[in-house]
Amino acid sequence: MDLSNLRPADGSKQSDNFRFEGGQMPLYRRIPKRGFTCRNSKTIVGINLSALEVFEDGATVSVDTLIENGIVKNPRDGVKILGNGELTKKLTVQANAFSAKAAEKIEALGGKAEVI
Repeated sequence: MDLSNLRPADGSKQSDNFRFEGGQMPLYRRIPKRGFTCRNSKTIVGINLSALEVFEDGATVSVDTLIENGIVKNPRDGVKILGNGELTKKLTVQANAFSAKAAEKIEALGGKAEVI
């Protein structure tokens, strides 16, 4: 017996469906990967300070009043006030989160930044 006569035992040979023919990829590699979506992630809606200029001086701004004025359509998991833009009115703002710059600007005008 020499190496040219060796062959696998009967019944132990693998099927040919695992081999690529002509450089083709198997089907499971052609399916695009969709990625991973974390179930615990939250979608927060960001609102700039300049959008709060529509309210009158001394008003209380909450998520409900933002929806009524058309600033927010769907609050999803919460509303965060961002520090972009200028605010010229004293407001009491109630939101789920504030950026540090936004809270500083609101309180500099004598207003309140309340986290709900």
